[in-house]
Amino acid sequence: MESIKIDFLYLSEDDMIKAGVMNMPACVETMEEVIKLINDGDYVMSGKNHNSHGAMVSFPDNPLFPNMPKNGQDRRFMAMPAYLGGDFDMAGVKWYGSNTENKNRGLPRSILMLTLNNKDTGAPVAFMSANLISSYRTGAVPGVGAKYLARKDSKVLGLVGPGVMGRTVVQGICSVCKNIDTLKVKGRSGKSTGAFIEFVKQYIPQITSIEIVSSIEDTVRNSDVVTLCTSSPVSLKDYPFIEESWIKKGALFCLPATVNFSNDFVVHDCKKVVDNIKLYDAWAEEYPYPTFGDITIIGSKFTDLVHEGKIKREDIMDLGDIIKGKKSGRDSEDQIILYSVGGMPVEDIAWGKTVYENALKNGIGTKLHLWDTPMLS
Repeated sequence: MESIKIDFLYLSEDDMIKAGVMNMPACVETMEEVIKLINDGDYVMSGKNHNSHGAMVSFPDNPLFPNMPKNGQDRRFMAMPAYLGGDFDMAGVKWYGSNTENKNRGLPRSILMLTLNNKDTGAPVAFMSANLISSYRTGAVPGVGAKYLARKDSKVLGLVGPGVMGRTVVQGICSVCKNIDTLKVKGRSGKSTGAFIEFVKQYIPQITSIEIVSSIEDTVRNSDVVTLCTSSPVSLKDYPFIEESWIKKGALFCLPATVNFSNDFVVHDCKKVVDNIKLYDAWAEEYPYPTFGDITIIGSKFTDLVHEGKIKREDIMDLGDIIKGKKSGRDSEDQIILYSVGGMPVEDIAWGKTVYENALKNGIGTKLHLWDTPMLS
């Protein structure tokens, strides 16, 4: 008879580091496999459409109760459950609380944990620190896009927003674009930019030249690859805006955060690629038109333009189709490409499962006991 005793593995952030959570090349390989599985349909996320980003608790602007939190920038709780098939074959959920004010306490904006669960019984398999899981999968998915969409001779990378996301996104892109040796950086503060530069020197040695610039325009001009990793403004009118005249022919934009372009440019003058088209379809179902604004990722602008009849849904390329050879990637050396990165819990589960297996193999972590026999069954 199968044992009903349940133990699971706890992994602290130090444990995760020892188990290889910061191995960006391996994370990029893992995310490429995830995108192929998504393209196959071998996954489930939340919602009736099975493609919802997750379930979010936000707070009222003027709470009626004294202990209830008040709405603020990035102040929320969120659960992101999913199942991913293939060799991962694992269910789980990423849970986090987020508050920009955390920075004043010396804490990350978001504090994340990941639970991996047996797909049949729901029993916990592992409970682990997830800030680095989330950061590295967030950087690796742009890396997968750059592998298939960037010009092979790309040398200059432009970054707006040298925060935590910016660090891993630049690391992910550089892990596949080995000719990039020049980095242009636009930040808000000397402190965050300085910390970013120290990270680059330690973890991305292929960068031999770093130029601090004062504007988004200076970041974009003459850059072969551009990424924006800024926090989300409250109003659409305050989104970072990029003029077409600034853009170098052949540039790739890897866009995991807030940005805007003119409708005319998006409709006529660039190729539009997303990490999973069904994620953007789900957002378009869940949020009233226009979705872009409620959802700050540029792919929701793409689906708004479909809604308006200005482009067709088939004008939005799915990266999985490109990886699997169903659709072309870069069509010419001069083609400008916008690659939208929405972020999905299946990515957390994949990287969490990979790091968990490394931990098991190397005896890392603490075994925790749930029960020998459940009191109620």
